[in-house]
Amino acid sequence: MDERNKRKFTSFDEYFSTFPKNIREKLEKIRLVIKEVVPEAEETISYNMPAFKFHGILVYFAGYKGHIGLYPGDSKTIVIFKDQLKGFETSKGTIRLPLDKALPLSLIKTIVQFRAQTNLEKINLKLKKNK
Repeated sequence: MDERNKRKFTSFDEYFSTFPKNIREKLEKIRLVIKEVVPEAEETISYNMPAFKFHGILVYFAGYKGHIGLYPGDSKTIVIFKDQLKGFETSKGTIRLPLDKALPLSLIKTIVQFRAQTNLEKINLKLKKNK
């Protein structure tokens, strides 16, 4: 059993420290890109993996032996970005970023911007309904 499955993580740094340098560096790049796009986003550990909150979950991400999983929090995002995601393995709520390729940082930025906007729209709808 993988050591990560036995531990409960409390911070990004603790989670990242369990990976070899090449994966740690990619995880850190994703972290920095998300903070650049949504500086107000809050780091959290959810489902024992790194996640960012911004009026709800923005994205989750996690390291694996052959890829990094990016989880936008809903299947709608995968459908909306399906053309840009050609060449990446995807499933209902997962984007797999292979470790042997450069991270698609501009695509990650675009997805994070979309998720932030989606979360803001949901909050605005709730506020309107409560008035």
